[in-house]
Amino acid sequence: MRQIAHCLYNDRVSLNPYIHSSSTRLKADLILLLVAVIWGSAFAAQRVAAMHMGTYLFNGVRFLLGALVLLPLALRRPTANPFGKYTSQESPNTVMGMLLAGLLLFGGTSLQQLGLEYTTAGNAGFITGLYVVLVPLILAVGWRRPPRPLVWVAAGMATIGLFLLSTGGSFSLAIGDALELAGAFLWAFHVLLIGWLAQRAHILRLAVAQYVVCGALSLAASLLVETHHFAGLSSAWWTVIYTGVLSIGLGYTLQAVGQRVAPPADAAILLSLEAVFAALAGWLVLDERLSAVQLLGCGLMLAGMLLAQTPSVFAARHAR
Repeated sequence: MRQIAHCLYNDRVSLNPYIHSSSTRLKADLILLLVAVIWGSAFAAQRVAAMHMGTYLFNGVRFLLGALVLLPLALRRPTANPFGKYTSQESPNTVMGMLLAGLLLFGGTSLQQLGLEYTTAGNAGFITGLYVVLVPLILAVGWRRPPRPLVWVAAGMATIGLFLLSTGGSFSLAIGDALELAGAFLWAFHVLLIGWLAQRAHILRLAVAQYVVCGALSLAASLLVETHHFAGLSSAWWTVIYTGVLSIGLGYTLQAVGQRVAPPADAAILLSLEAVFAALAGWLVLDERLSAVQLLGCGLMLAGMLLAQTPSVFAARHAR
C-alpha cells in the first residue's frame, strides 16, 4: 500500500487536469451522469432490501453477483479499453491498487449502513456526500494539485444543495454521523484511486477485482456478526438482481470508464447527483415527498454540476 501511495503522490499525469478532446470529455461527463442516475434509482430497491436482510449479507450477495455478471467479459474481451489502450497485464502496483479499491468499497458501503443504525437517512446522505468537497481538498493538500477555481464554487453549491436535499435544512451531530464522516473519507479516496487505476488497468478486470474483494469481505462480516435470514433473499430477490446487475455490474464499471477522462474533482460532483435521482426514485416508487427546501437543494446541485462543466461545454462549441 505504501507503493501505491508513493505512485499516487509522484504521478503527475493522473492528477493533472486530464488532456482529451472536448467531445471525449463530454462523453465521459455524460457517462458519470448516467452512473449517478443508476445509483440513485437503486435507492428504492435498497430500501426494500433493508427490510428483509442484513446489510452485510445484502452487500455480499449483490457485489458477488455484479462480479459474476462481468467475469465472462473480463476473461474474454481482447479489444481496447474505452478511452485508452488495452492492458494485457497489470503491474504489481496496479494489482495492489485494485485490491485496495475493493477494500475501500467495502469500508465505504459498510460504514454508510452502520451509521444508519444511529442517525437519520438525511444526515447520512449529507455527510456521505461530503466526498464532493473532500476530493478537491485531498488533491490540494495531499498532492498540491488544486482544481480550477470554478470547481471549488461548484463543489460548494453541490454540498449546500445536498445538505438541503438530505436534511431539509436541519442537522444534528451523533455517533452515527461520525461513522458516516469516516465513510465519506473512504469514498473520496475511492474516487481518487479509481481515477488512477482506470488509466492503468483493464476496466472489466478492475471492476471484477474490487467487486470480489468487497463481496467476500461483506459475506465474511455477515457470517461473523449477523443472524442470517436467508429467507429474506427469496422475499427480496429482485432487489439483489437489480442492484447487483445494474447498480454494481454496470454502475461501478461505467464509473471507471468515465474517470479515465474526467478529473477526480469534477467526477465527484457528477457522482454526487446520485442524491437527486435517489430523491426522485423515492418520490416515484416509494411515494416520498420533497419539501420546498429539498427542491431548492436539487436545484443547487444541478446548478453546481452545470457550473463545473461549463468550460467543457464552451470548449466543445468552440471546437465545432
